[in-house]
This record gives sequence, C-alpha cells and structure tokens, in this order.
Amino acid sequence: MREIIVSDGARNALYVTYLYHAVVPAVQRTGGSGEIMLAGERAAMRLKLEEELLPLAAKHISEVIAVGYKYRFLQQRLRVALGERERRILCAALIAADAEGDEAYIRRRIAWRDELCLDGLFRFRLGPLAEKWEHVISYIPPAFSLPDLRKFCRFLIAESKRRVYLKEGKVFGERFVPLQRSRLLGREGTEEELVLADAGYVCCLSEVHRPLEQFLQNYYGERALFS
Repeated sequence: MREIIVSDGARNALYVTYLYHAVVPAVQRTGGSGEIMLAGERAAMRLKLEEELLPLAAKHISEVIAVGYKYRFLQQRLRVALGERERRILCAALIAADAEGDEAYIRRRIAWRDELCLDGLFRFRLGPLAEKWEHVISYIPPAFSLPDLRKFCRFLIAESKRRVYLKEGKVFGERFVPLQRSRLLGREGTEEELVLADAGYVCCLSEVHRPLEQFLQNYYGERALFS
C-alpha cells in the first residue's frame, strides 16, 4: 500500500474534487482510502492505494490537464468573434481533437513521488504541450465564425465512429457509463459533453428539448439518431 498526495492551487479545487470522485471508489474497493482537503491555499487529496492503481490515477490526472487545464488555456488566449456558447463548443472541439495524444503525453511525464502538484507538473514538465496548444491557437483567425465552427465540428464528427447515448440531458458512453468531462470546464453542459466525447453518433433515448435538438441537427445531422 502506498500513500500519495495530489494537490493544486485553491482556485483549481474543482480539479482535485473531480479526481477524488474518479479515483477513490476503486481505491476503497481494494482496501485503500482517500481524503480530500480543500481549506487554505492548496486543494489536495491524500490516497492510500495499491501500486496497481497508480495507472488509474495517472489516467484521470491526464484527463484533468488535457481537458480542464487546456480549456482554461484556450479560453484565455482564443481571439474569435463567437458568442459564449459557441466559444465553449469550439474549446471542447479543440480539446477532443487532440485528447488522446495529449493524455498519452501527460501520462508519460508523470513522476510519482510522495506529493504530485498538478500546477507544478504543468508548469515544469509539460512545457512542450503548452507550446503545442499555442501553435494550434495560432491557426484560428479572429474572423473564425459560426459557419467555420460547424464545419470544423462536422469534420471531427465524420472522422469518429464512437457512439454515445443521450437520455434526459445526460450523456453515456460504452456500457452506459455516465460521461462527465464537462465538469472540468467549470459547468456541466450536454452540448459540451457530446463534443468532448468525440461522438460520431448520438443515440437519443428520450425526448430532446428544442435548443439541444437544434444543436444536434446543426452539428450531427443524420448522425443524431432519434428513437
């Protein structure tokens, strides 16, 4: 059994909370324990876990940085003439486009010690990743418009064979596992969740309210399947 602490600045308490809920159930099932500490200048979780669960922890840490950190990075630097809703969708699409590669790179850069500081990991060990994100942003012109956004998203959707399920505003993946990555954006959203899931097909299992139905029609077209 090994004890580790994963921490971040207090402003990033959301990320630590996300990690806690993603990792601790598996830790407890194998006889370990978890504790979350949100007071003071650092947010942290302390884990007592088997070594075999370190890859699971690394998986979700890479998710936090590739989604949460990247979303904030993009929001701070993108200069496009889009409304708030469309900016969120664009950021989610840019995250999804490179998520697999970004997360694999982050996992390779994690060095397990008694304490892993997420902000330190990003600042000191993931410099090339931030440079890559800057490079991506440089290709998006200020005149990037709603038609451009829809065209970009449709391209990503056409490239994906992943099927997700939509029921009562919630998104589910394989084996009907709830998808909750949009929590890392600071606010859960069905549209953002679908985009972050890199969904190629959306199977709607319940009635869809009008704004979401329009989103599905505009972005997914015939790949949105209504029961």
